[in-house]
Amino acid sequence: MARSSYEYPGYERSGASYWTKTTLLYAVVTLGALWMTLPFWWTITTSLSQNPTAASVSFIPEAVTIQHFVTLWERPDIMLVRWFLNTMIFAGAVTTFNLAFDSLAGYALAKLDFVGRDKLFLLFMSTMMIPGMVTLIPVYLLLVELGWVNTYQGLIAPLIANPFGIFLLRQHFKSLPSALGDAAKIDGCNEFQTFYKVYLPMAKPALATLGIFTFMGAWNNFQWPLIIAGEQNMYTLPIALFAVRNQYFAEWGLMMAAALIIVAPVLIAFLAAQNYFIRGMSLSGMKG
Repeated sequence: MARSSYEYPGYERSGASYWTKTTLLYAVVTLGALWMTLPFWWTITTSLSQNPTAASVSFIPEAVTIQHFVTLWERPDIMLVRWFLNTMIFAGAVTTFNLAFDSLAGYALAKLDFVGRDKLFLLFMSTMMIPGMVTLIPVYLLLVELGWVNTYQGLIAPLIANPFGIFLLRQHFKSLPSALGDAAKIDGCNEFQTFYKVYLPMAKPALATLGIFTFMGAWNNFQWPLIIAGEQNMYTLPIALFAVRNQYFAEWGLMMAAALIIVAPVLIAFLAAQNYFIRGMSLSGMKG
């Protein structure tokens, strides 16, 4: 293949100026990456150290041990398996409901023509301006009246839909040609079949992006489970960091081991699907 002779104005891949700028750029990016990685590395080394303290900041442990992870598994007051299952149920259910409800709402706001559609969309978007602390007490009191405190339904119900997810999927569905839906209806599909068989498969990138964001948010959610789950058997993993604290001193090895267990699933999910994170940034900016 012939090499293009065109060069962008002011762009040169040779010369001292180009290599100086490139070297400085890579140096700054490398230093920034190292700076952001250091806390995570300290968490790993602290969880593997024998007697770590807050003052002993060591990035290379003198003696490696997995005793802190064994202690988390064996201590009777730390229900690690139960808390892990609670977190999986919580994050999995919240993600599933969000994908279902947000996709239905996003499709309706993008493709269905009904009175007040745009006003309803603005109403959904306006809820993003309301701080979560404002609705926290009313939602909690409502769940108390329903008898849903310390239950899975109380943990999951307030988070089954998300205005950001509705916005993301509405923008994606709106970018798809309406002629596809018209052709499906001519072939005999009703509205739900058109949504399910035609548009939903084309929304897989947006659904994957929303699913990853929602799962990570639910997995790391600390405030709501702490409020609604008053009993230990309903705790999720983020609350486990409080559970492993000693009354008189912080057991840093146990806390960092618990932190690693908490962060491992979302870290694996990010590494496996990081392309969807980048794609999600572009999807949320689609023209409406």
